Amino acid sequence: MFIQYTLKIAGLTRKLPIIRLNEKLSIASFVVLGDAELIQAAAPLLVSKLPEVDLLVGAEAKGIPLLHEMSRLMGLSRYVVVRKSIKAYMQNAMVDVVQSITTTSEQIMVLDRLDVDRIKGKRVALIDDVISTGSSLATMDRLVEQAGGYVVARAALLAEGDASLRDDIIFLEKLPIFD
Repeated sequence: MFIQYTLKIAGLTRKLPIIRLNEKLSIASFVVLGDAELIQAAAPLLVSKLPEVDLLVGAEAKGIPLLHEMSRLMGLSRYVVVRKSIKAYMQNAMVDVVQSITTTSEQIMVLDRLDVDRIKGKRVALIDDVISTGSSLATMDRLVEQAGGYVVARAALLAEGDASLRDDIIFLEKLPIFD
């Protein structure tokens, strides 16, 4: 028998399995990849909470469908995906390091030089599926700043644990952390 958490978001209900990350920490596993219904219901709600922006930036990979739908709704022709590895096609990539709650070791976050050029001088909203410790968000923030962009909003579908107490992020629902 699986222990589950019932999440209500954007008028929908999802049953999330509780996953133990270590002896002291368990989380409700929220995987939005493939959930077109949730993305289509939640994206307009998140868009309505954003200030005026020129560009959306988000991390690979679970946030990509949300980035895509939000950009489409906002009439933006492009969005930027911060990659988690350097790809062969990247020239002079910008790299920073992050330790996320859901990864077992440090990982890199990478902006391709073409994306750096797209960000320069733009008002940027950072978009993610879940904000927990905020480490990935902080890394994206640094990358956007180094690229010459201005972060004017930080948004996610869910704020997990203490992230829901932050006053510098926009989110639709709270997600508890379990002992």
